[in-house]
Amino acid sequence: MPSRQMLVALLAGLSLLAPRIAHAAELKIAYVDLQRAFAEVDEGKAAKAKLEQMRDAKQKELDKEQEGLKKEKDTFEKQMATMTDSARQQQGTELQKKLYDLQQRFEKGRAELAQTERETLSGILGKMQPIIQTIAQRDGFTMVFEKTDSGLLYAPASLDITNELIRLFNEKYKVAGGTSSSTKKSSATPTAPATPK
Repeated sequence: MPSRQMLVALLAGLSLLAPRIAHAAELKIAYVDLQRAFAEVDEGKAAKAKLEQMRDAKQKELDKEQEGLKKEKDTFEKQMATMTDSARQQQGTELQKKLYDLQQRFEKGRAELAQTERETLSGILGKMQPIIQTIAQRDGFTMVFEKTDSGLLYAPASLDITNELIRLFNEKYKVAGGTSSSTKKSSATPTAPATPK
């Protein structure tokens, strides 16, 4: 059963048990916006900057190789008329192989970046979980939901513990050298090499 369906079933079950639970103990619920927390904690900002730097370096390398391949293709097209059929076929095959290799390196680089991003986010989430638990225990919350994945459509801002999570996370996990307040926009993933025309 997918987690969203389990959550809906759990909430339905809780609504039936709510009168009983209310007698036993007060039900106190909060939520946290993990996407915003990832984006706003200092460690998340530093990780994002590092990932963008890696992405930009890979893109620059791909662009340089693609430009070199385009020049080779242009030269090949200019010399085609003077080549023998076998030389023309051999050079055409070599160009296709170089393009294929470039596309394979692009796909591999994109997969490596995605894996690094998943590992980074997983590490930060692992550090956030005990802090969320501490906040919940300290403030007497019975449950804390994740805003996006829980299917939460409405809840008052007073139940949002994201700011407290960010504050406590930054206090506990100080980032060496700090982070810059300006973040450079870059594409989410490197641009795929185009087939030279």
